[in-house]
Amino acid sequence: MDAIISPQEQLNILSKAEVAKLLDVSQSGLYKLFRSCALAVLNCGNSLDDGKELLERYPDFAIQIIQEERGIKLEVKGAPASAFVDGQMIRGIAEHLFAVLRDVVFASSDERLLRSLDNDRTEATTDAVFHMLRNADVIRPKVDPNVVVCWGGHSISMGEYDYTKKVGYQMGLRGLDICTGCGPGAMKGPMKGATIGHAKQRLGVGRYIGITEPGIIAAEAPNPIVNELTIMPDIEKRLEAFVRAGHGIVVFPGGAGTAEEILYLLGILLHPDNRELPFPLVFTGPGSAADYFRQIDAFIGTTLGPEAQQKYQIIIDDPEKVAKAMVGGIASVRAFRKQTDDAYYFNWQLKIPRDFQRPFAPTHENMRNLQLNREQPNHQLAANLRRAFSGIVAGNVKDEGIRAIEANGLFEISGEQSIMQPVDDLLTAFQNQGRMKLPGSHYTPCYRIV
Repeated sequence: MDAIISPQEQLNILSKAEVAKLLDVSQSGLYKLFRSCALAVLNCGNSLDDGKELLERYPDFAIQIIQEERGIKLEVKGAPASAFVDGQMIRGIAEHLFAVLRDVVFASSDERLLRSLDNDRTEATTDAVFHMLRNADVIRPKVDPNVVVCWGGHSISMGEYDYTKKVGYQMGLRGLDICTGCGPGAMKGPMKGATIGHAKQRLGVGRYIGITEPGIIAAEAPNPIVNELTIMPDIEKRLEAFVRAGHGIVVFPGGAGTAEEILYLLGILLHPDNRELPFPLVFTGPGSAADYFRQIDAFIGTTLGPEAQQKYQIIIDDPEKVAKAMVGGIASVRAFRKQTDDAYYFNWQLKIPRDFQRPFAPTHENMRNLQLNREQPNHQLAANLRRAFSGIVAGNVKDEGIRAIEANGLFEISGEQSIMQPVDDLLTAFQNQGRMKLPGSHYTPCYRIV
């Protein structure tokens, strides 16, 4: 379908210089990035998690910026019909389109941000993450900590999805806001449940924060419940945004992407500088997911050891207990930050080593050269394991990863037997449980363990 849409809140008052900068998007190399992210947003609700297939399915899709004296509008042509109701674009999706425009332009044109992104210091990268979140209005001063990040798979069973809604509902009743990767499945369920909890408590409009990045957005199109969408430049900035902006994390069942997120966080929490810093972390699912979390726990114990296992608690089939655990954990976070005079809205004290920030390009060479051995500190091993799972996610659903596999064959991953065997077992379980692709999709592995 075709449409011309106006910004509802963001980008509705612009200077002529700002409009000129936005017009450059459609006339420069940024257009390809802008177009692919916009198409992913418009594809919300469709059963497709393949970035390459999405671009090929809508070859005639186009999006242009229309300049007006008072600002801009967006003209879309050949957009997925699912983004419309009775010929009108769903308002939440229209808002997401302008969020895409805002973040793509900001990440490519703000001089301070560009200096931070080009700097190899950890503080500079954290500064860039802060400015991206502040530009998107995610940073809210003078608000008590209450943001729970929810991680989990986009490909989960209906029983698991219903459970995520129940947990979200219990957290909503307790005034907690939700932040997720903004896609379907375990990213949508907690937000959907929380809306009911917030409504019952007459809390007004809750915060449903979605944080994504260009490589994954086509596979995990933002669901329209998200009312604060942010697109970070890459997966590493996205992960840092989660742990800087969130006050606690709940992990639901998932696949390779969820394993990547778990390894990222555990690697950071295992760093000596973070051992005394409170950060509530709960793994949870319905009764049917008990074996799944036993396997995750065993994998962590075998690869990273008992210290890593002490960083989280596992709660099975008890949404109320999960919500209470988050409330108690966030109370500890608030007390710690008040005592140490740290901001409630951004976790400045968290030490994130450079290896967790440096973008990892999932090329065949880089995947083959990963150091997966015990001749390194545990937090460093976690960083390298995270990269392995990140590469598999790219090969599964990201456009550039899928094309790399088609051109050069499977990714090869090698390392010590005591590490690679648990990795192989976990990935095989994900395949057998249908956690690598959406239900009904055929999964062909993009990797092999050497």
